[in-house]
Amino acid sequence: MRFDVDPEPITQDDAAIRAALEGADVAPLLVAVAQLTGDHDLLVDDLRPDQTRMLEPEAGITPEEMARGRDLAAAALARFRDAGAVPAPIPTGPELRTLMAFLVGDDTDEYLPMLTEELALDGDKRAPAWSKEEVAPDVDFRVAIIGAGMSGIAAAHRLDQAGVPFTIFEKNPDAGGTWYENVYPGCRVDVPNHVYSYSFAQTGDWPQYYSTQDVLLDYFQTCLDRFDLRRHVRFGTEVAGATWDEETQAWTLRIIGEDGVEELAGYQGLVSAVGQLNRPNWPNIDGIDRFAGEYFHSAEWDHGIDLTGKRVAIIGTGASAAQFIPTVAEQAGHLDVFQRTAPWLIPTPNYHDDLDEGLAWVLEHVPGYARWDRLWLFWRSLEGLGPMAEVDPDWDGGELSVSLPNDLIRQLLTGYLQLEFSDPDLLAKVLPDYPPLAKRFVRDNGIWARTFTRDDVDLITDGIAEITETGVRTADGVEHPADVIIYGTGFQASHFLTPMEVSGVGGVDLHEQWGGDARAYLGLTVPHFPNLFLMYGPNTNIVVNGSIIYFSECEAHYITESVRLLLESGHRSMDVRPEVHDAFTQAVDAANAQRAWGASKVSSWYKSASGRIAQNWPFPLLDYWKRTRHPDPEDYVLR
Repeated sequence: MRFDVDPEPITQDDAAIRAALEGADVAPLLVAVAQLTGDHDLLVDDLRPDQTRMLEPEAGITPEEMARGRDLAAAALARFRDAGAVPAPIPTGPELRTLMAFLVGDDTDEYLPMLTEELALDGDKRAPAWSKEEVAPDVDFRVAIIGAGMSGIAAAHRLDQAGVPFTIFEKNPDAGGTWYENVYPGCRVDVPNHVYSYSFAQTGDWPQYYSTQDVLLDYFQTCLDRFDLRRHVRFGTEVAGATWDEETQAWTLRIIGEDGVEELAGYQGLVSAVGQLNRPNWPNIDGIDRFAGEYFHSAEWDHGIDLTGKRVAIIGTGASAAQFIPTVAEQAGHLDVFQRTAPWLIPTPNYHDDLDEGLAWVLEHVPGYARWDRLWLFWRSLEGLGPMAEVDPDWDGGELSVSLPNDLIRQLLTGYLQLEFSDPDLLAKVLPDYPPLAKRFVRDNGIWARTFTRDDVDLITDGIAEITETGVRTADGVEHPADVIIYGTGFQASHFLTPMEVSGVGGVDLHEQWGGDARAYLGLTVPHFPNLFLMYGPNTNIVVNGSIIYFSECEAHYITESVRLLLESGHRSMDVRPEVHDAFTQAVDAANAQRAWGASKVSSWYKSASGRIAQNWPFPLLDYWKRTRHPDPEDYVLR
């Protein structure tokens, strides 16, 4: 994976340049070329994206307008080539505002500071503006980070920039988190790569639009090495427990090293970056251990089991299963797929495609395009489908939709399924009976239909009664024989921080305090657990907009600023006030109840055992950015 690569000189002829631009998004292309050449005449008013049509592929720009936009960009690049010019200076101030406004609109001033950070055109805008050496050089304040996945790396990078001592404890032999652990066939990201990346480590060096697990693993491990963070990591080391010491105002960690030897270590700050999508969720089905054949969970894929020619049963059709089911179908002699809830499919024709050659050329020759295109994708998903998930109390859609806009989405997605599945019996099985956006969409490029219309694949929607010695018996009494059973039943996402034992002020146990329903102020801090910060904590998941990396960067910023608050104020600990925490939780719960994922009765991993939405952020992304700029001292008890 390459970062900050110098652009290649443009030597191609006019026709080759124009042909290459067919692979680029027009709006960010015009902005990037305008930045490169300094020619703002390229920003033609009638080629500006229509902010009311951002869900469309080119935001309302017609094919004829797209062609004209690419013609203008190609001519500008040819002039730039012929003049032997050097790139124009990085835009700032009003010039940057002009470029930004073309892409996101004129009435978006409140978003500009956040978007400027995301763009990071002239460097890392989120880097701490302070250092421990300047603020409190003699104060002993060390931070333990649990996990070297996406969130842990983000936190480590920010603390390192501020000069705050830290150690990362990673239970695996190497970094990468969920992308290290999940190695099932077909595993890949479901948001565009250019969005699923750090603002401080952007790259155009992606081989596909939606890259596979190995490429993503390489990205995060490369980031770890690029920022010289590996020296801070203790691999093969698990944090089994953490206890708050009120006398020292510090955490004592119980650590189990590679050799199995247990040790204790003290840290003033504790960051949990353990993630949610790694511990397998085994279903509560009678007879799992009774099965005489081979079986495993997709989160712990057993590559030693050869599926070739065997009768395979897959239980589950969620996001992970949707990725590996087509591959298994190609290997198995016969495949039975047991479905509890049908997923909504969102058409994504390029989901498995290699990056267009023309787009690859643009990324190599037009500096700034990767950043502007990343911002373009981020902006289009910023509010995304959020308004279409809002419940209209006057709408009578039953369990099928929650508002008129939500119903329109349902009609569009239903139309796609009808085109893909001509068999009415099969269509009835794959058509969801709950509102769109109640669960995360599954991206599809037609492979779902190609899989389930095979003669050797059966989609079974009868409930499972039990697992027998020889297969799966459904509620109708039919036994479906199997040689291998694969459980694609998701993760224990709501079991935050398990199996770690965490003891706070007065010896209160974190899991007992939660009672199976995790809650945290801003998803970050919990009353009675000072200096403990959760990344990807409760209610920081997103369903329809943005990238989870955005949340992790906001959280890393808040954590770093919290350390700054303690050091500058001379305090040793900060403990969120219960009333602040509770008011936040009430607001989140009320908002989630008015979203499709909260109003629908459909089961999902978003909900805790009590039925509360413990995962999702129901507000605009801008709100989270604003609230995580700086910790408010009034929100905390400082000691």
